[in-house]
Amino acid sequence: MALRYEDKEEILNKELAEINETNATPEEIAEYMARCKEVTKVSCIMVATMTPGLQKFYEDFWPYDMHQDLMEKYYKSAHKERYDIVASLITTKIKDGESITAHLQRQQRYEDRLLKINANFDEELAIDIILYFLPPCYEQFKMTYHVTKDGVTLSKLQGLLRTTETGLKGKVVASTPTVAILVLAIG
Repeated sequence: MALRYEDKEEILNKELAEINETNATPEEIAEYMARCKEVTKVSCIMVATMTPGLQKFYEDFWPYDMHQDLMEKYYKSAHKERYDIVASLITTKIKDGESITAHLQRQQRYEDRLLKINANFDEELAIDIILYFLPPCYEQFKMTYHVTKDGVTLSKLQGLLRTTETGLKGKVVASTPTVAILVLAIG
């Protein structure tokens, strides 16, 4: 965030190339020195936002090298976490007699965890996933949705599901695997 605010993110993606000062022109030397100053600022910003243990480890790294090392160390961990959360979403079932609202709230916890690791979903895909994993008693709702789907957002879909649930009171809602109800994450 700090680098984005300072408009310095590009420094993370480009390694600082050394120059030979004996062969370089005064303009090249001045440009290199200015770049070194910017890179040093970014390095300080990055280290200042780290835990003390990471600060000690990365205090002598240039931002590009620091970024590469952090990505190597933590990207696999984030990928595994995302996989585990998505697996939980897919295997979660709506419980017998559970209201759609209670299920949405339970799914929201998974959503929030996905958002924290920057796993975003396209709104149309999220709606498709929600509809696919609805229990069989929502078949009429699905057919109606597909006929009149224009302009339906995730939050509107949530309201429509609640209304439909009210009409289904007294009918048996069998457990069915359900995927994330991604209403708040995308809408």
